[in-house]
Amino acid sequence: MTGRHVMVLGATGFLGRHIADAFEAAGDRVLRVSRSAPPGAAIDLSAATTPDLAAFLAAHRPDVVVNAAGTVWQADERRMYELNDAFVRRLVAALPGPTRLVQLGSVHEYGPAPAGVPLTEDREPAPAGTYGRTKLSGTRWVLGAAREGLDAVVVRVANACGPGAPPESLLGKVAAELARQAGRKGPAAELRLSPLRARRDFVDVRDVAEAVVAAAGADRSTAAGRIVNIGRGEAVPVRGLVDRMVALSGLPVRLVELEAPDGTRAASEWQQTDIALAGRLLGWRPRRELDESLRDLLAAV
Repeated sequence: MTGRHVMVLGATGFLGRHIADAFEAAGDRVLRVSRSAPPGAAIDLSAATTPDLAAFLAAHRPDVVVNAAGTVWQADERRMYELNDAFVRRLVAALPGPTRLVQLGSVHEYGPAPAGVPLTEDREPAPAGTYGRTKLSGTRWVLGAAREGLDAVVVRVANACGPGAPPESLLGKVAAELARQAGRKGPAAELRLSPLRARRDFVDVRDVAEAVVAAAGADRSTAAGRIVNIGRGEAVPVRGLVDRMVALSGLPVRLVELEAPDGTRAASEWQQTDIALAGRLLGWRPRRELDESLRDLLAAV
């Protein structure tokens, strides 16, 4: 089905921009909502009350609402709670009955996993940090409302990469540093990072956007009230990914990993999503190789 009226909350963010573009490419009418949006689409989601949100939704009457709002990079605990948790509680209370909600969750809701064990949707979450805990709380508000009749799907997204990755993220930081080195003369520069021992699941942001479009159109009888993992289904060595970015840049940059000043070693993290359910429920699978994601990220900066 195309020609839907789709409201994307947090449309100026990394994920939100690509999601809005993907809906428009599918033929849908998109309202890009953010605090800095043009008049009529601007609202401060962290400050909006439930009646405010209900009035905003009633004025625009969307068929689909995508909640891509939230915060992670360099945000304090209060801000994470406001956007990842409290706002979601107010949103689900304000949504009118026939509207499909697609909530963007995070793989960090699961918490640490043993090496070699893929993360499945039925795994008991045990997030380790504030971001994971507040995102999990948001997911639970959505699932609770779905049990009471709300038409909602939660897509649990792995580490998104690709063009526009924020400079606060690891790959965004590497891309920005490589861009600063472009055209530089002299000996090889050093790229100094914390130890890169983790293996994590990375997925192109445009593949994430296509998954959200698929979730918006999935059959209610099978998808409503479900959590669906969105990733590549691979645990990729982070050091290898950064090395590949440096190689693709063609710049004489030497990567240096800095241990903690007290001599402690960071734990090795494993993260791999099981994406079989996304294939069955949404007919989705990632289409872009990580090299394409890295090349386009470098080109964008």
